[in-house]
Amino acid sequence: MENSPIAIQLKTLPPNPGVYQFYDENDTVIYVGKAKNLKKRVSSYFNKTHDNNRTRLLVKKIVRHEHIIVPTEVDALLLENNLIKKYQPKYNVLLKDDKTYPWICIKKERFPRVFSTRKVIKDGSDYFGPFTNKKTVYTLLDLIRGLYPLRTCNYDLSEEKISNQKYKICLEYHLGNCLGPCEQKIDEELYNQNIAAIKNIVKGNFKSSLDQFQLQMENYAKEMEFEKAQEIKEKLASLENYQSKSTIVNPKISNVDVFTIVSDESYGYVNFLQISYGSITRSHTLEIKKKLDESDLDLLSLAIIDIRLRFNSQSEEVYLPFQINLGEKIKVSIPMLGDKKKLVELSLRNAKFYRMDRFKQMKIVDPDRHTKRLMSQMKVDLRLSGEPYHIECFDNSNIQGTNPVAACVVFKNGKASKKDYRHFKIKTVVGADDFASMEEVVFRRYKRLKEEGESLPQLIVIDGGKGQLSSAVKSLDLLGLRGKIAIIGIAKRLEEIYFPEDPIPLYLDKKSETLKIIQQLRNEAHRFGITLHRNLRSKGSLNSQLDEIKGIGPKTKELLLKEFKSLKRIKAASQKELIDALGKVKGAQLFLKLEEMTK
Repeated sequence: MENSPIAIQLKTLPPNPGVYQFYDENDTVIYVGKAKNLKKRVSSYFNKTHDNNRTRLLVKKIVRHEHIIVPTEVDALLLENNLIKKYQPKYNVLLKDDKTYPWICIKKERFPRVFSTRKVIKDGSDYFGPFTNKKTVYTLLDLIRGLYPLRTCNYDLSEEKISNQKYKICLEYHLGNCLGPCEQKIDEELYNQNIAAIKNIVKGNFKSSLDQFQLQMENYAKEMEFEKAQEIKEKLASLENYQSKSTIVNPKISNVDVFTIVSDESYGYVNFLQISYGSITRSHTLEIKKKLDESDLDLLSLAIIDIRLRFNSQSEEVYLPFQINLGEKIKVSIPMLGDKKKLVELSLRNAKFYRMDRFKQMKIVDPDRHTKRLMSQMKVDLRLSGEPYHIECFDNSNIQGTNPVAACVVFKNGKASKKDYRHFKIKTVVGADDFASMEEVVFRRYKRLKEEGESLPQLIVIDGGKGQLSSAVKSLDLLGLRGKIAIIGIAKRLEEIYFPEDPIPLYLDKKSETLKIIQQLRNEAHRFGITLHRNLRSKGSLNSQLDEIKGIGPKTKELLLKEFKSLKRIKAASQKELIDALGKVKGAQLFLKLEEMTK
């Protein structure tokens, strides 16, 4: 590569901030990136080994690269955002311009109209939005029209035309939905005061309107105009009700954007809250598909620029979970306590809920993708070399040292495969020895699978701590399977995950999907093992007591067990039921003997 065009380009790259573009053999842009130092960043693609497969594939396809120098790293972030939207490169996270969100428009005209639109026209009108939820727009417009009657017609209400009485008031005026500016029934100055109040409400500032209505209501009441006072009271209640649904913590917090991120192996989820006068005026979560194992910092940096441009945010301060350089014009705060911290936590909770909703939807719509994501997450959480599509879990059951048994349950693709479950009666161990019993059943299970040429699991889960895990590992060593199958133990007390020869356990998040799968395996193995154990104990109890009755042999006991299921039911059976099951002589004899035993 020493004399290749790329190598020559690398030598001449400047150490300045900028944006770089990688091209393939078809001269198509396949990746756009930003850098604080172009020389170091671009060279790193070619001078080191990459763990991520997609990054290795990207590097193989690069034929040439170009760069653009900019004054600062923030400028590079802005330019990167624009170029990604322009070229939609294959190896970049996907950013889309969404033009379909609704806005609230206050038209630049005499006696302005207020309406919803999806087109932003640069004609001097005021546009508020975009809103991610059209229901919010309709609710807000209904509130505004109820508080301040406005015209809905698109007439040119110039002074000249109104003076010439070109227009007549319509039904909307008579219904009380319009104040009749077309016939000068409302002063233009008063109408514009209403428009100013509407702008404040749309921005989230309810205080001035609340104060104005409160004063009007009191004045009408003093003048004994109680019907008008009641009308204002209803408007006041509507406004307060709308405000109560959006007020968060502190009305002093205003003109602030809040951003947080949660991510997994494949996607990042960025939540955005816009705060105005202590109220959330907008909430939006952006799902970003990772392409090259991007960090949370990279994804959040890109998303902040994209979301602020998309929603036309003019906020001069943002609250973030960690430090990001967004330039001198934007103040970045990382709240540590109080109301500001609560807003960051609220945003993070929204991102997590959105992520979980997407998982639930994915599980229904695309189960294969859900399974693949779940297996990838388990691979990372449990430090495995591959995805555990086939998992087996072992549990011992020997209550009070009797009837020692073990159970093996099987999960495939994250779901129970009950046809593959197996029970084991302990054969070589005397007494209640969990360690030796675990060693026996693991050896028997995988010796048989090897001999029969059956597929082996990618992961074995042992219900127990370090002792049981070590015993299971001994069997894998004897079978030559150590290193070929991953194995872990889970201790019940604190849900610690143990690895072979590692004394320090792993603690997974209690809400982790990986931990939930392991807990399901453990609980299912325990349930399945207990079922066999109870059956054996019941059968043993039945045998021991029926053995005392003369004339009741193995075949009769088997017949009774088949008919009545348990000793308790046999004892509760009537003489007729026993005669029907065993015949007149033997049935009557058993009934008498059982009566004697219960006295």
